[in-house]
Amino acid sequence: MKITSYGSSSAGNCYLIEDKGQLLMLEAGVKPKNIKHDISEIDGLLITHEHNDHAKYAKQIIKRCASNLYCTKGTYEALKDKPDSFRFMQINSKQSFNVKNWRILPFDVEHDAAEPVGFLIDTPGKKRILFATDTYYVRYKFNKVTHLMIECNYHLEALQHNSELGLIDKKRYTRLLTSHFELNNVIQFLKANDLSQLEEVHLLHLSDTNSDAELFREKVKQVVGMPVYIAGSD
Repeated sequence: MKITSYGSSSAGNCYLIEDKGQLLMLEAGVKPKNIKHDISEIDGLLITHEHNDHAKYAKQIIKRCASNLYCTKGTYEALKDKPDSFRFMQINSKQSFNVKNWRILPFDVEHDAAEPVGFLIDTPGKKRILFATDTYYVRYKFNKVTHLMIECNYHLEALQHNSELGLIDKKRYTRLLTSHFELNNVIQFLKANDLSQLEEVHLLHLSDTNSDAELFREKVKQVVGMPVYIAGSD
């Protein structure tokens, strides 16, 4: 199984999961021309919420393939540029569904969007991926996860330091606290979950100004004891 990141920041997010010759796309915040995979071959496109860095190119991507867009009703209605309604497959939190040989369970996350979700994905090759981004907290616990794709956006100490220097305004400071996953909160989440079958971790959506990729990698690796990758740089 292979995970490819085409963008993992506020500039744009998009990930391709390949398993047993099948492709699943997560997020649509990157221009189709910048995606090296054959978009026409994807089994489906999943998006977590409507913000442009995650959904801006959903319509363009759907036009280039024979598959559908999977998201919540709230997300679809909030999209600025929607695919045709017959290409929209409504999903609901805590109700699993299939996209060909992929089994997917959406779950609620905490973000300033209409109806955001994360995904627990059972792949065609029997791997289990937990995908959680743009959330400051995950209320659920998960078992038998083999691949963890999780946001690790900022370090509170760095954020506070940048705020004191005037590099971060009060509005952005407050928003980050209630919309994105902080390093220490990620570590607490990891410690609360079943890591017995974990094979690797992908840290997503690191802040340009409030993170330290190597520090984050080392801190998480100390907890999981498995390879840790920084999406967009590895």
